[in-house]
Amino acid sequence: MEPMDIVGKSKEDASLPKATMTKIIKEMLPPDVRVARDAQDLLIECCVEFINLISSESNEVCNREEKRTIAPEHVLKALQVLGFGEYIEEVYAAYEQHKLETMQDSLKGGKWSTGTEMTEEEALAEQQRMFAEARARMNGETITSKQPDADQSLDS
Repeated sequence: MEPMDIVGKSKEDASLPKATMTKIIKEMLPPDVRVARDAQDLLIECCVEFINLISSESNEVCNREEKRTIAPEHVLKALQVLGFGEYIEEVYAAYEQHKLETMQDSLKGGKWSTGTEMTEEEALAEQQRMFAEARARMNGETITSKQPDADQSLDS
């Protein structure tokens, strides 16, 4: 069986950053659990396949509506069609959060603006907060705080 073409590339050419995916996998598991390299590779392959599946169905939804650009609504519809309806609310919330953050970035002059920038410590604290929120969502927990406390220490 030949690998499926993805925009002129073979399936083997489509991938996700291995280091980032390994970090996500490790953060989702208890500290005493180890994951074999083969299992990590398999999880990454599953993520790539899932993205391909959602992208393909989103494209079909888009084509049925005679549109040329895949919109967020097409992705949400694709999730429903593929039987992932229980994730739609969470995906939509993440999309809304992304829109809000993007709008705030553009008002500040973009990510790389020379205006008021985060210090390395603030960026690290923000990154840790975002990882904690993602971990909580994955574990089905309620997220209590959207903004880091100003007096929060990096030692926590």
